[in-house]
Amino acid sequence: MNRAPAKHPGRPLSFTVSALLLAALALVPLYAGMAGDPFAVTLIARILIFAIAALSLNLILGYGGLVSFGHALFLGLGVYSAAILSFHGIDNGWLQLLVTLAACCLVGLLTGSIALRTSGISFIMITLAFAQMFYFLFVSLSQYGGDDGLRLASGSNFGGVILTDPLTLYAVSFVLLCLSLYGCHRLIHSRFGMVIRASKSNERRMRALGYPTFRYRLAVYVLSAALCGIAGLLYGNLTQFGSPSYMSWTTSGELIVMVMLGGMGTLFGPLFGSVAMILTEEWLKSITEHWMAIFGPLIVIVIIGSRLGIVGMLQKLEARRASRPAAIASEPRQP
Repeated sequence: MNRAPAKHPGRPLSFTVSALLLAALALVPLYAGMAGDPFAVTLIARILIFAIAALSLNLILGYGGLVSFGHALFLGLGVYSAAILSFHGIDNGWLQLLVTLAACCLVGLLTGSIALRTSGISFIMITLAFAQMFYFLFVSLSQYGGDDGLRLASGSNFGGVILTDPLTLYAVSFVLLCLSLYGCHRLIHSRFGMVIRASKSNERRMRALGYPTFRYRLAVYVLSAALCGIAGLLYGNLTQFGSPSYMSWTTSGELIVMVMLGGMGTLFGPLFGSVAMILTEEWLKSITEHWMAIFGPLIVIVIIGSRLGIVGMLQKLEARRASRPAAIASEPRQP
């Protein structure tokens, strides 16, 4: 008796759409060159950079359940690491990257050691307070422009690769986004990531099992800060300008919206969120100056429609498509 070959399930719809999105993003420079539209490269480069920043926030928000309202602090530190060193004539990109990582890890370690001893609304307010402290610190630094900001004197130079070149910055941002996605995937599915996710569900039980949850959470908080700082270094080269507003609470709010819009606790959610938010924002701005009155309800509709945002909607669509053949097969046949 011959058996029919087993059918292997295909790739999830969300994975397929994510792969197609990455392929489309990779082809943007080619499209811009053929269409003579250099603004497309700048716009999508901004999306890639904010996707990296949102991905870093997703590590602690989506997987760790830590709502940080001051995550833009690390984005601003990355921007100012490039801007201040460039102001003093240091354009060595590797040195700027080292300063960015050192500053973000140190600040992340100090602020996280305090904030992670709290939870809920207390954690939110403490992270917000730290971000505002650094915001007003950089506002007071008149030698670096103060509230007016600081122009990037020269681009970050990585051995002849200068990031202020639009195509170079785009390529570097795209590669770093892909590496960040792969690294986050490996991290979340490792033992370390499982402890982080389990601590989100029931931290008391994890401590009872002998896991030092505070150390695990502090480690992922510092890692998240470092990744966001790298995004800040790229963003400084994109805008060629550093401003205290980059580390304000409104920027942190935008990162949270990106994560929620795309899907908290999903790998590609931050990418979907950054694409949807920035493109929709640009489109609405071209239509009306009161674009925020339209954009706000759209975000509410998406989040109400699915707890996991855009990724959740794709999962629901896939589930409906999969249930149709089963429903048809279960219907009684007419004699």
